[in-house]
Amino acid sequence: MRFVVAPILVATLLLAVPMAPARAQVDSREGIALQNQIYQLRQELKAVEDQTSRGGGSTIRPAPAYAPPQQVNGGNDLLAQLLTRVDALEDQIRQLRGRIDETQNQLQRQNDDLGKRIDDLAFQVSPQVAPGTRPAQPSTAREEEPAAAAPQAPRPAAPRTPEILLQEGNAALARRDYTAAEAAARGVLANRTSPRAYDARLLLAQALSGEKQYAQAAIAFDDAYTSSRKGTHAQDALLGLANALSAINEKKAACDTLSRLRADFPQQRSDIAAGAAAAAQKTGCH
Repeated sequence: MRFVVAPILVATLLLAVPMAPARAQVDSREGIALQNQIYQLRQELKAVEDQTSRGGGSTIRPAPAYAPPQQVNGGNDLLAQLLTRVDALEDQIRQLRGRIDETQNQLQRQNDDLGKRIDDLAFQVSPQVAPGTRPAQPSTAREEEPAAAAPQAPRPAAPRTPEILLQEGNAALARRDYTAAEAAARGVLANRTSPRAYDARLLLAQALSGEKQYAQAAIAFDDAYTSSRKGTHAQDALLGLANALSAINEKKAACDTLSRLRADFPQQRSDIAAGAAAAAQKTGCH
């Protein structure tokens, strides 16, 4: 009987060791299903080992002196079948891990290429700024000419809070007054430490896009996304960035951005999913 127990113990150790990295890296549905099958095989091998060590059970029985050798061979055949199934599952997991690594590398290359294109775009918009840096957004506030003779100094207007500016800006955006929306967004962003700066970045990008300043809009959308990649406006920023890049004929960068949107947000909002599908069709993404 020791000739049956020893191979089973070896098989159990083989199953226990190689599966650790696969479980740590493969978390897709296909990988989880394969791991469940291997876990079931482990249980079967453990049951065979337990039955053999107890000298009982119906699968493998201890062979008496007069017993024909077919019973031992039957146990070895069962072990060989289990090991064959384990080898096949391990091979599938290795293939799955390879596909996952290839997908991650492709997304990283797309992300690096997109970042370079955004930096090049920023340099084209403002050539005096070195590549890799973002140009300071020009202020749209008009300087008022001094009055010839003010009879009485006007009362200073009450300061508007970032919340009020955002309300005014979003209202202006809704009625397609993009100039007023841009001015409100820049008013909030005048203080970069404002807690509403994240909301203002998206508002600015949407206003610039409405004004058909697509190059500057692409930079603003990218700023909104990179400031919080999992924030409440991340999906809107990626979709807006893709549309702005498509508008300036940066088709590949636009398609890469839509790929990033799918990768970062598999479960998209319904309006984002519809907008992404329309953008992909318009841009010609495959």
